[in-house]
Amino acid sequence: MRLRAIAVLLLWAALFWALPLLGRVAAGAPVSEYLDFPPRTHFVPHAPFAWSAFALYAILFGAAIALVAFALVSARPVAAARAQARFPWWGWLGLALNAASWFLAWQDDILPPEWRRHVFTPLWLGYILIMNGLVVRRRGRSLLTHRSAWFLVLFPASAGFWWLYEYLNQFAGNWHYVGIVARSDWDYFLQATLPFSTVLPAVASTWDWLRQFPRIDAMRLPPLKARPVIAWPALGASLAALAGIGVWPDALFSMLWLAPLALLAGLQRIALGETIFSPLARGDWRPVLQPALAALICGVLWELWNFGSLAQWHYSLPYVQRFHVFEMPLLGYAGYLPFGIECALVMDLVARAASGRPGLMGSDPCG
Repeated sequence: MRLRAIAVLLLWAALFWALPLLGRVAAGAPVSEYLDFPPRTHFVPHAPFAWSAFALYAILFGAAIALVAFALVSARPVAAARAQARFPWWGWLGLALNAASWFLAWQDDILPPEWRRHVFTPLWLGYILIMNGLVVRRRGRSLLTHRSAWFLVLFPASAGFWWLYEYLNQFAGNWHYVGIVARSDWDYFLQATLPFSTVLPAVASTWDWLRQFPRIDAMRLPPLKARPVIAWPALGASLAALAGIGVWPDALFSMLWLAPLALLAGLQRIALGETIFSPLARGDWRPVLQPALAALICGVLWELWNFGSLAQWHYSLPYVQRFHVFEMPLLGYAGYLPFGIECALVMDLVARAASGRPGLMGSDPCG
């Protein structure tokens, strides 16, 4: 099981990297500019705003939100257990770290710029400690305290995971960074890797926190049965979409979030016989809806805390670049839903590779 999980992650990363290049090669387009490391993104002009595309994506985003709402309304929660512990001291430390980092990130005159650019990492480390502290207070144990080894491995795994997205965004050009000063490629790599390492731990911690709410942890929908053979069409479609991003980045901009998810789910289903989608066959949608909701919560906070920071990212999305909430166009938040599910798949495979145990797919992630 461990070797298969490692193989799935390595093959997925290799295809993630190679397919956009192969797409450009097949189209006779140059590829040398995409081979530099670390990958850097710049502003790329895209197709103008289109109401037809906006309406289509708005309908899809609204349907996804309605699905979550229906699952919450249909839930049959059991009585919540009483708090088992006090909020831990390190949770208070996280709260102080988060508040201080947020304050310093948005102030111009307290820290020198070379320090202010780096407060995003301690801000998110504080958030991660807060979320785990809230879970300890409610349940008496958390991912940080009772699955410590796996949880700590998520930090380097997260850095590698997001660097893949930085690479893919070279082709799509959906975001770029401003306010970053790096003396060399190595300096840029170190500056970026630290905040990238907090992505998976933040989503995992938020997911675990959401599970403490009885209604959220009782979400159910009608069973959705899919035969195993569907993994092959999903795999084929994702391969084509990733290759296509290198050629038609505007038309396939949403595939930046959907194609890697479908590719990883297909590979995991073929290699391991199950994925995070397997519980849907018995009406248990929690492993899908909960991480999607967790990533959306993190996404709102990412965009909020990015808004006043010195080192920022800005967006340039084709067809839907309008109605901004912070720096993000409104419909850009839809990408956080499949991204959360993909995070859950990666976390599960990292857990299987490290210890042979699932991640948060099980009924008790700390058990």
